[in-house]
This record gives sequence, C-alpha cells and structure tokens, in this order.
Amino acid sequence: MVRILGAQRKWVRQKEVGYVVLHCKSAPTANFGDLPLNDEEIVQSVVAGVTPSYILESKLNDTHRAAKLRRDSLKVITGRSIDGLPLDGFDYDSILGQCCEMPVGFVQLPVGIAGPLVLDSMMSSRFARLQGIQCSLAGRNLYMRFSCSTGDAMGMNMVSKGVQNVLDYLQSDFPDMEVVSISGNFCSDKKPAAVNWIEGRGKSVVCEAIIKEEVVKKVLKTNVQALVELNTVKNLAGSAIAGALGGFNAHASNIVTAVFIATGQDPAQNVESSHCITMMEAVNDGKDLHVSVTMPSIEVGTVGGGTQLASQSACLDLLGVKGANPESPGSNARLLATIIAGAVLAGELSLMSALAAGQLVKSHMKYNRSNRDIAKAAS
Repeated sequence: MVRILGAQRKWVRQKEVGYVVLHCKSAPTANFGDLPLNDEEIVQSVVAGVTPSYILESKLNDTHRAAKLRRDSLKVITGRSIDGLPLDGFDYDSILGQCCEMPVGFVQLPVGIAGPLVLDSMMSSRFARLQGIQCSLAGRNLYMRFSCSTGDAMGMNMVSKGVQNVLDYLQSDFPDMEVVSISGNFCSDKKPAAVNWIEGRGKSVVCEAIIKEEVVKKVLKTNVQALVELNTVKNLAGSAIAGALGGFNAHASNIVTAVFIATGQDPAQNVESSHCITMMEAVNDGKDLHVSVTMPSIEVGTVGGGTQLASQSACLDLLGVKGANPESPGSNARLLATIIAGAVLAGELSLMSALAAGQLVKSHMKYNRSNRDIAKAAS
C-alpha cells in the first residue's frame, strides 16, 4: 500500500523498469562466549538466561543435541514434560535456518492414501513473470495487487522481492509518495476475502465428473434427485443464509488441510485455498449426476518451504509432483492443485451422499469414534 502525500497527483508514465538484486549479509550475532562442557551445565545456563536457547545449534554444531538440550531446559523452566513429543528419528540438519526455529522435537502425523484419482486437461505457463497489476483507491491511499506466475513455487517470497523493487523504483520517481507497507491486505493472504473469490489467487481449478445412476444408487446409497436438492438447500441456500464467503461447499477445508500438511504447504493458507463452490445437477435425462467443484484460490507449491522436509517430500513424490518441473515450469504445482480439487470433489460427493441417505451420524459413530478413548473416560 502506498500513500500519495503531495496535493497534486500525476499519472505514472510508462517506461522500462530495471530490477536490482540486493545481496544482504547476515547480521552479526552477539558473542556469548564458549558453552559449558557438559549437558547439565548447558541446561542450567539456558534456564538461568545466561545462554540464549537460539544459539545452541551454532555453538554445539550438533542440531540433534541442541534440540535435546533445549527441550530439557524447557522442562525445567515450565515444570512440564513433553515426553509424548518425539525427539529421535528426525533430521534436524534439514530444518536449520528454515521451516522451524528452536526445535524441541517433531509432531507425528498418520498418512493414508486414497485413490486412484484419474485426472486430465493440464496446462502450462512461464516462470516468474509479472502478469498484471490491479489498483484500488481509498482516499489518498493506493492499493496495488500484483499478479505473477511463479513456476512450481508457491511464490510469496519471490513476489514480495519483486514488488519491493517496483516500490523502490516508484519512490525514486515520485518522492512525494510514502510506502506505508509492502502488504496492504489487498493480496489477500490467509484471510477470507472477496477479491480472492472473484479474481483468484494461486491456482484456480474447476474439477467435474459425471456419476452414473447405478453408482449413485448402489455405491452412494442415495439417488440423483436427493443429491441435487440437498446441494441446493445446504451448500447454496444454506451457505447464503450464513453469509458465507467462498464457503459454498460441504467440507472442502477438511481435504485441503490434510493434503497441505502432508505435502508441506502453508496450513494457514487453507483459509483462502478452501474457497469452493460445489454444484450438482441431473444430466442425461435426469438419470446421472453431474458434480463439480470450483476452487479459485488454491495456494500450493512443490519447491521451497515445507516441501523440502523428508516426509512431505516423500508424499509429493508419491503424487508425482516432487520438486520443479524442468520441462514445463509450474506444471507440478498446477497438477498438485488439480489433485487437491479432485480429492475435494470426491470428499464432497461422499459427505453429501451420507447426508442425503441419513447415514452421517451412524457412519461417524461406527468409523470415526475412538472406543479406546471412551473406555478410558468410563474408567
């Protein structure tokens, strides 16, 4: 967001913009001296505040030992145990300087598979190019929304660097312009916003399928008319009554969140990535069901960030979208977005069928309730 300070305004004249790459050295860290020799003394030093916890990796040159001593210090400071949080079995070198600061362990997540899911109709685009700029005025404040292709990366950092260069250039040409912030919430990141729903953000995907009448009856245990009516009453009218923004679906965020965590995406971007409208209609003389999901803002990448973690990288490899695609930059990220949309469609069809057949509560009680936890509570 930029603010025009001068009384007069002028249009920006068109000219070629040169980009400058800035190389910044790391800021020097304070010298806290040598650490004590044994682990017990190091823990005492951290607890006493003499040794900052964040320097353990650099001082010890052993990331696993640093994580262990940090969690031991945490136990002393808080008086609470985190024995249920695993320590061993993780490559802490792989997250040094990225993904996680001051680690004390890792969270275990069960990973299952669903499929096969047959997809088609892929497209391609170029890498790291400015696609357009959308501007909006509010008083003397100018909000600019940059749209860029970012290859197989989700691209937030990439775009931010480019935008900063543009703002620096504009500020040199218009000295009466004040840059209030590189982000003015017109993006709009990690927040439900109509601009993402209308204009799109990340990858915009439409996934559709035709389900034969026989499958609807024998497998889904319902009928086409019931599904169409339920979708209208629940996902469309019901969501409108609730004042939903991008939430015209049954449970898209369940699937999006699961895939995001498993493949190293930013879980917070589930907010806009789960924007989805589910449509159902009878086709082929009313016998079969046409179902579709439209998701305008799926924010995913197959390189950078959490995609580099071993477990998440393995999941991406399983899906056939690990890393960057050298032949068609961006196609791996687009395929991942398509896979997510396909999985959402399957999830929508499953839940809506359970609701239409009146089987939701019964299914949850049978398949999704832990008898072990109930037994513990009873005892």
